Order: sequence, then C-alpha cells, then structure tokens
Amino acid sequence: MPRENRQMQQILMSLCRQAMVLMGKNTMMHKKLLPHIWGNVSFVFTKEDLTEIRDMLASKVPAAARAGAIAPCEVTVPAQNTGLRPEKTSFYQALSITTKISRGTIEILSDVQLIKTGDKVGASEATLLNMLNISPFFFGLVIQQVIDNGMLDITEETLYSHFLGGVRNVASVCLQIGYPAVASVPHSIINGYKRVVALSVETDYTFPLAEKVKAFLADPSAFSAAAPVAAATTATPAAAAAPAKVQAKEESESDKDMGFGL
Repeated sequence: MPRENRQMQQILMSLCRQAMVLMGKNTMMHKKLLPHIWGNVSFVFTKEDLTEIRDMLASKVPAAARAGAIAPCEVTVPAQNTGLRPEKTSFYQALSITTKISRGTIEILSDVQLIKTGDKVGASEATLLNMLNISPFFFGLVIQQVIDNGMLDITEETLYSHFLGGVRNVASVCLQIGYPAVASVPHSIINGYKRVVALSVETDYTFPLAEKVKAFLADPSAFSAAAPVAAATTATPAAAAAPAKVQAKEESESDKDMGFGL
C-alpha cells in the first residue's frame, strides 16, 4: 500500500465516531460548492470540537521526492559521508556537487541547495535523494475552508481578547456620548479625579491627594534628589568612621615618638 494511502487510512481511523470524510469527483461537487473546490479536495463533517478535529487532520508523514513533482519547499543536502562507492562520483559531478573520496566512499564537502521552492523535481535530484534516504517533503491534508462562522482556532485567549475588545468599544462609545455604563464608570471616575486635581492646582483649594501633586509641581528637584540624599545618608557613618581611625592612629604614633608608649 502506498505511503499516502496508509496516511489517509490512519486519519480516517483517528476520526472514527467523531467526524466523517466525504470524497468524490469534482464534477459531482461543483453544483453546490464550486467556489471552494480547487484541485483535489475532501470534505469533513463533524459536530465535535473543531480544534481537536483540526489537530487530527494536520498530522503529516515524510514523503520522498518524485520526478516531475513541484517542490513545496526548498531542499538542501547536508555535508555528509554518503557511504556510496566511488563509481557514483560522476553522478554527483552532473549535479555540480563537490565531493571527495574518503576511506573508499563518497563524501559531500559542503551543504548543497538541490531544489528551490516551486521547482520541478528532476529525475537526477529524485534519484540522489532516494539514494541518501532523504524524504524532504511531507504528505498530509491541508485545511482550506471552515464553515462555522469562519473561525477555527477558538481558545480561551481568543475569547478573552475579543471580549476585552468589545468592552473597550462600549466604554469608548459611553464616554463619547456621556452615557454611564459598567464598562465606562472606572474611566469616568479617573477622568473626574484628574479634573479635580487640575482644579486644585489652579486654585487655593486643596485636599490630601492633591497636596503631593502641588508639592511636586512646586519643586520637582526635591523628588529627584530624594534617592541620592538617602544614599549619601547611608554612606555617612562609614565615611565618618574612616577619619576617626586615621586620627587615632596618628595619636598612637605621636605617643610612641614622645616616649609614652607602654
């Protein structure tokens, strides 16, 4: 059984009792679903959680490169000892791959970009990748369209972000038209507090919460210098202790010079 068929069979088994995959000729599907049919497509019907079904469908298996296929990604052959005998050297030369003979086998000296995205895989490239046991592509299903309000990845974070966006919109509208609501009341209180503080700053009226603002506006340097003053106060005892020790040492030496030492 080809690898693609085995992969499809495994997907169908994983979806058993949770979803149904419907496949058929495109000519039969064109009548109702023409806009969504491009190339080879399948349809999955389910009543289960869409995220779980998506994860089941997204499983992929490695696929070998086939001659004539369009490469979905670029393919790079890493530097390695191929383990192949020297008679294959001409094959690598035809693909412009630098090699050398190391211990009776062919060694690729540097990484080589063999195929670019969108290129048609040639027979030589496919043969080389098969000889090196490299399967550069992947086979699996690709989700094209989800018919469930147009959304698939619905998580708690998604719901939370959408809810907050709605709350912000409601609060903005209420603040603009002056209509109080639960979403806008906190903003109204903060805006009112700002206006009262601004009025207190411009007049002689004051209250405890406005006094600190007035003190800052009166002398901003006092707040910026508070931290250095504290640091200097902390360092003062050590700085004061140093001269005392020096002075005591000088007095001791002076006593010895005058003959009063014990």
